[in-house]
Amino acid sequence: MANSDDKALISEDTAHQISADPWYQVGFVLTTGVNSAYVLGYSGSVMVPLGWIGGTCGLILAAAISLYANALLARLHEIGGKRHIRYRDLAGHIYGRKMYSLTWALQYVNLFMINTGFIILAGQALKATYVLFRDDGVLKLPYCIALSGFVCALFAFGIPYLSALRIWLGFSTFFSLIYITIAFVLSLRDGITTPAKDYTIPGSHSARIFTTIGAVANLVFAYNTGMLPEIQATIRPPVVKNMEKALWFQFTVGSLPLYAVTFMGYWAYGSSTSSYLLNSVKGPVWVKAMANLSAFLQTVIALHIFASPMYEFLDTKYGSGHGGPFAIHNVMFRVGVRGGYLTVNTLVAAMLPFLGDFMSLTGALSTFPLTFVLANHMYLMVKRHKLSTLQISWHWLNVAGFSLLSIAAAVAALRLIMVDSRTYHLFADL
Repeated sequence: MANSDDKALISEDTAHQISADPWYQVGFVLTTGVNSAYVLGYSGSVMVPLGWIGGTCGLILAAAISLYANALLARLHEIGGKRHIRYRDLAGHIYGRKMYSLTWALQYVNLFMINTGFIILAGQALKATYVLFRDDGVLKLPYCIALSGFVCALFAFGIPYLSALRIWLGFSTFFSLIYITIAFVLSLRDGITTPAKDYTIPGSHSARIFTTIGAVANLVFAYNTGMLPEIQATIRPPVVKNMEKALWFQFTVGSLPLYAVTFMGYWAYGSSTSSYLLNSVKGPVWVKAMANLSAFLQTVIALHIFASPMYEFLDTKYGSGHGGPFAIHNVMFRVGVRGGYLTVNTLVAAMLPFLGDFMSLTGALSTFPLTFVLANHMYLMVKRHKLSTLQISWHWLNVAGFSLLSIAAAVAALRLIMVDSRTYHLFADL
């Protein structure tokens, strides 16, 4: 356990609202992350490298393992007689000062890359909408990314903290259902009219090894936020019981749209499925435009969720601490600080629109450790006196197995970056 000096790092002081949300609102926060516009890429990034058997088993197995790991983490929210509302606070309480800093660094890099990926995704949705009407090459991807970053910043200025999303979670679900339903229906129609489909896993034997590892990393990314304690901080007591309800909602009803669009896209187009499913479907221009715009709008809301730990840190450490969230000085603070943070995000997104390669590396070096390695090891540290030998062996197996998988995924991601660096350039119009 940490010593008394280390425990000074742990504080419930926060400029954001906590302990106020019902479990179903938190369930919708989790579901918004799962059914973000990233789902439009899983047919190509998960099913194509793994095939029907590997992809289907992988999605189900990854869901089960992710639910288990997140449930372990949720049960650690209240230890030592207090709630730990941040991942780094929990790690600091269990391990000490150094692990507090390392956990915060891993989480920051992970969420920064996810936020940058969301801005790229929003830019791609905007460009896809434009190309439907005018394919003249005037509106390039970097311009669309810059516009997306601006809209995300406007949204961040108006939503002071995670709990304030409320009605926006309803809009997010609505937007998700629009693009998922359109992608599903148009894929179904295309699949019926295209009888011959090729489900052969592409690539040479050696290339398949690396793409398989990369697909496994994508499976993990699909279900996990890397910020569960921060989300759990918003939930009403009893915090563990309510968080488990929210997790069951996420991994049952909340994941059905993901399965539907992923399987349908792969069934319809096989190994030729695009990495952005709406680029594969055929249908009326206005329908595809509505799907792309819905993906854009949902991405703006989803980004706010994954940016909230950084916003909470900045607001708590540097904010005035007085006045309501919409007092003029607090609004101006958000404009300056969040605007600056998202400007950096947007610049990186425009420079590196092939960020998926880097995100694979980030996932290997931070998502795996945060979600699986640390969750199991922290549970061991806290509960070891109450666990049987078999249970202890099981948790150590998880720690060792996911550490090895993390290393393998990092090697695969580095190889992908090296291969793609010969093709892409900064500010590429992909």
